[in-house]
Amino acid sequence: MADKKISALTASSTPLAGTEVLPIVQSGATVKVSVANLTAGRAISATEVALSTGNLVIGTAGKGIDFSASTHAAGMTSELLADYEEGNWSVTVTSQAGTITTATTTNCSYTIIGNTVFISGTVTIVAAGTGDGDLYLSLPAAAANNNWGGGGRETAATGKGLAINGAAGKLLIRFYDQSSVIVTNYAVTFSASYKI
Repeated sequence: MADKKISALTASSTPLAGTEVLPIVQSGATVKVSVANLTAGRAISATEVALSTGNLVIGTAGKGIDFSASTHAAGMTSELLADYEEGNWSVTVTSQAGTITTATTTNCSYTIIGNTVFISGTVTIVAAGTGDGDLYLSLPAAAANNNWGGGGRETAATGKGLAINGAAGKLLIRFYDQSSVIVTNYAVTFSASYKI
């Protein structure tokens, strides 16, 4: 093959597959390297990165966006945003005493940002059975501790007040009036956040 100037070569098709090879000089010898391996495992320094298509993919668990170059408040423990997730979860509903025959959940969704989980939804007691006292709802991700809380409202006509907080690794819905508050067609809409 006759030598050609770079300007005379046919343009490559894009986007590159990563399997294309280039000649480089390594330890005094001319060798080939694939496009994919040019920067594999190496830090890349750039003034700005703009993605015109696709996503910025974090390829290793526990890694993320590092904000350590910014000024931080006293007591800071981390400046790494290493997680984001959103979705729905299958909620298990139990009672403090007895057994609830049937409970349904509606719009139970969660969002995880860093080490904080935000949850919301509605639980309805379709058939109370022998269930009584507090309600317990399973969580989409394990809580770091039980020192957290949220807000809610009951949608039945009883007018019972309620409090929401963590207990035994679950979401606890505690009614201020504890006398037979779990009744058929009783519904509670909740929202809360906690640390993982």
